[in-house]
Amino acid sequence: MPKYQPYPYQEVGIAKTLEMKRCINGDEMGLGKTGQAIVSVARAHATPCLVICPASLKINWQREVENFTDLRPLILKDSVKSTFPYLIGKMNLYDVVIVNYESLKKFFVVHEERGAKLKDIVFQEVIKQFRSVIIDESHRCKNPTTATAKHVMGICHGKEYINMLTGTPVVNDPKDLATQLCILGRIADFGGYSEFVNQYGDGKHLAELNAILHNSCYFRRAKKEVLKDLPDLTRSRVITELANRDEYDLCANDLRAWLKDYKGLTDAEARRKMRMQALVKFMNLRKLAGQGKVDAAVQFISDTDEQVVVFAEHHDIVDALKEAFPDAVCVTGRQNAVEKQAAIDSFQAGKRRVIICSIKSAGVGLTLTASSNVIFINLPWTMADLSQCEARCHRNGQKNAVNSWILIGENSIDEYLYYLIMKKGSVASKITGASDDAIKDEHYFDELADLFINGIKKEENV
Repeated sequence: MPKYQPYPYQEVGIAKTLEMKRCINGDEMGLGKTGQAIVSVARAHATPCLVICPASLKINWQREVENFTDLRPLILKDSVKSTFPYLIGKMNLYDVVIVNYESLKKFFVVHEERGAKLKDIVFQEVIKQFRSVIIDESHRCKNPTTATAKHVMGICHGKEYINMLTGTPVVNDPKDLATQLCILGRIADFGGYSEFVNQYGDGKHLAELNAILHNSCYFRRAKKEVLKDLPDLTRSRVITELANRDEYDLCANDLRAWLKDYKGLTDAEARRKMRMQALVKFMNLRKLAGQGKVDAAVQFISDTDEQVVVFAEHHDIVDALKEAFPDAVCVTGRQNAVEKQAAIDSFQAGKRRVIICSIKSAGVGLTLTASSNVIFINLPWTMADLSQCEARCHRNGQKNAVNSWILIGENSIDEYLYYLIMKKGSVASKITGASDDAIKDEHYFDELADLFINGIKKEENV
């Protein structure tokens, strides 16, 4: 049975998707476009379905398919490259196939010359098996000259159900929509590609464009429109791959060996000394997990035009984010009080879209209600610290429901930390002082060590 049921406002989006069949869902971030899309496919019985998404979100799509439906997802990997058409066809083992943009050519193209036009690209026969296609962050297809746009267009040709998801369908100018409308098979509603560009490409007649879009293939709701249906705070996990998997696994295996030796010790002083050494390894592993999620975080932040509050804990992660978003402001231990306040003021005034905060320096006492989106790259050690960070946005003066997005590295310390702080939420408030104090508690350390060695039992997963 599905774990989650759609909210009432999501039911509206599902109904619109089923009615339009080939459409763009432009809901603001946090309104559950993923759930709406996959439930629509399930209710339309439009399987097999192909989901095209950023690489960092493939695992998250798999989890969401399982959470909202009884459909069976398959992530495309090299190990199933030759067999997946058979698995979804004659074997009927999977209903939803998930692939990232960069792998479309590998799995679905037979032949393609460099710079080839769409009509000259030869696609695999398997694309004919898909009844529906979901395109996550569809603004990636805005440039018709790119291989990505051509591949997506070829795969979607003639499909009954095509659902594009994007909070930013127009990235630069109205022409960004033209290719997306071609992929949907909707460009004829606007007189064709050339007519669309001539009529709307210069930014004129936008009221007319807006009316035709909403009548034919587009809908968008802001959070404030559906606030009455939203909880005050929604906490969501975003499962992502680690870009530094080999380095992370090397350190994780070393730590497991240490922990097994630690568990075998009986002398209290020896255990204490070894625990202090293992603490350093735990903290390093947590840092590595954060570093491995930077690329995913950059993509996640880039795929919305809303203001966001980003929490991280290490200088190199903050620096990488600042490089990706040069206009972002920072509130970390490296800014003095005047600089911090200037950063907060510019963010609150709407002059900056991204503010990068450290958990220690910005976790308490600040008001950042200009945003209703909080993103965690590093997980705090306790529920108290997590809630304090979220409270920068979720406080008096906030007009929207707040979404807290927690990036979780697959098969990493993140999963154990998240489980532990959710489980221990009721006692976390007893821990005071620096956020690192929690792990120095022997009982907390032992629980984390047990999880790290033995894993989380399936029936206990949070």
